[in-house]
Amino acid sequence: MSKFESTIRQINYPQEVVFQGLSNLDNLSKIQDRIPEDKANDLSFDNDSVSINVPPVGKITLKIIEREEPKTIKFETTESPLPFNFWIQLLPVTESSCKMKLTLKADLNPFIKGMVSKPLQEGIEKIADVLQMIKYE
Repeated sequence: MSKFESTIRQINYPQEVVFQGLSNLDNLSKIQDRIPEDKANDLSFDNDSVSINVPPVGKITLKIIEREEPKTIKFETTESPLPFNFWIQLLPVTESSCKMKLTLKADLNPFIKGMVSKPLQEGIEKIADVLQMIKYE
């Protein structure tokens, strides 16, 4: 199993507020306009799942499989050229801030791992960038 982790990010909103915002995928409408069309398109979502077309990878659909309030949201792929699990961890820092880390685990053979490690690491950092910029009010 290959594991990719984002850097730990500070978010200036309370842990519970961030968890509520991220655990309902309908809230992705807040960030939909921040995703460049050349990086991803055809974004669709509901409360529990999100689908996006990522050139040149293809369509990826993630479904929330577990919510552990207020600290973890776990996802798994239901459609993807490369099956993986993904989760968001939130830990309180103060009453008005928290920290976040994203983790992705995938079963990659050595050949595939060599080709996708750098793009996966860059991708998880970009997702963390976007989630850190959300206004969670």
